[in-house]
Amino acid sequence: MHASIDGISLDAFSEPVSVGILRETRCLGVPQHSGIYLVLRISDYPPQFLVKSTGGAFKRKDPTCPAEFVFENWIEGANVVYIGKAAGRGGLRRRLDDLISFGYGEAVGHRGGRLLWHLPGKEELLVRWRTYPMDEADNAETSAIATFKSMYGGRRPYANLAK
Repeated sequence: MHASIDGISLDAFSEPVSVGILRETRCLGVPQHSGIYLVLRISDYPPQFLVKSTGGAFKRKDPTCPAEFVFENWIEGANVVYIGKAAGRGGLRRRLDDLISFGYGEAVGHRGGRLLWHLPGKEELLVRWRTYPMDEADNAETSAIATFKSMYGGRRPYANLAK
């Protein structure tokens, strides 16, 4: 039996690492290869969303989303809250460092996943990653999102606003 979460097979994914640890280590344990990553929230309780996002104001653009939009995107019972990819310079390490730095208020260009930063307890979110060749990362991300959507009536993970 293969382990999976929200229908997504965890084969070849890393063990989960908290956002807090990744922040402390600046993602040094994350490979500098292309791939995809899952951001997970493991709780049986719906969150008490933050009214103001903790994300950074990149190019002076406040990442705070309207409360109604934040609530509408939440998927009860799902653990995967975001699926992302890294296919550029620095690979997964740089992309995750940018994501987390953005979530801690730095003006970094990572608006993808911005709904994550309306969740309380961001340091407890878990991240798992899997490397892929650069030319396969986009398809791997699309496939993981499609698998999630098949489990949740066509809905994307909470913080995925495209695909």
